[in-house]
Amino acid sequence: MTNDEIKKMEDRQVPHGRIDLIGCGRLGLRIGINLMQVHRGGPKSIGAFDGQKIDGGDVIFTLLGAEIGQNKPDFIKQLCTHKKEFREVLSYPEYITDENLDSIKGDVVIIVIAGGNTIPTAAKIIKHAHERGAKTIGTAGIFGYGNENIKIKDISEYDDTNPAVEELRKEGISENHLILTTNKLIRDNEPVTPYTLDEVAKIITLNALKLLDDKI
Repeated sequence: MTNDEIKKMEDRQVPHGRIDLIGCGRLGLRIGINLMQVHRGGPKSIGAFDGQKIDGGDVIFTLLGAEIGQNKPDFIKQLCTHKKEFREVLSYPEYITDENLDSIKGDVVIIVIAGGNTIPTAAKIIKHAHERGAKTIGTAGIFGYGNENIKIKDISEYDDTNPAVEELRKEGISENHLILTTNKLIRDNEPVTPYTLDEVAKIITLNALKLLDDKI
């Protein structure tokens, strides 16, 4: 293989497109860091959305140098030290509402919001993304000690035993949406460990990258 041929191959393997990360908590932070580190491809830009501020319970943030009271998307942007022309993080320190749905512009949209009943908001985001032709990934229970059998597949492939999946279906999401789950929910009275979050973040990242390459 000649140097010119190698150069042409390298020129094709550059950052492209945009991945939006809806939710920048413990899981979202991990996914954001993973996406930042992708070499020879990956997203040109990452949109980080979350209205929550960092507090003392966000240990992974403070371990990485975050300050209490800092906006979570702003901190993810701070961690991205790439040159802007290579890859940038776009910070949106706000919760998603009907008024700002149009700020979601990713070719791939990752939805990892937590706290309370997030299903109606997730459904709105998914519908908006699909109207734009974007691909979507979300979760339906990621509790567990760290040795769970993690599954990821289209919502149409799940049976009716996962209540989070069923709630999304009631909101009109029945196909073309990837869902990851440990099949453990809050009702199972198990924790969410960093080991589980690390593995979930890895699987979401690799699937988001594949969807991005399929989309572009």
